[in-house]
Amino acid sequence: MRAICGSIMVAGALIGLGLTALAYGIRFQNFGPDVLHPDSHQIYGAPSLVLIMVVLMIVAGVGLGIAFLGLAYHHERRHNESLRVHEATSGRSMVP
Repeated sequence: MRAICGSIMVAGALIGLGLTALAYGIRFQNFGPDVLHPDSHQIYGAPSLVLIMVVLMIVAGVGLGIAFLGLAYHHERRHNESLRVHEATSGRSMVP
């Protein structure tokens, strides 16, 4: 269940990042090199879009972590269950 929740978080964050990229393109499509000069130390982007992008990247990272840890714990639990089944059928202890 943890892996599914993490995957859903990542999917939502990636959809949000795609929409943010579209918002950047729509907002700055009319700005040319005469408006944005590299020597003017102007930040390319609106602060609200930058904040949204940073938050979505953090959520994507957290979601990936949850998904991978959830899968790792799932496989660990399945391995322990198979050891217990094998122990019950063979009559000897496999787990120290």
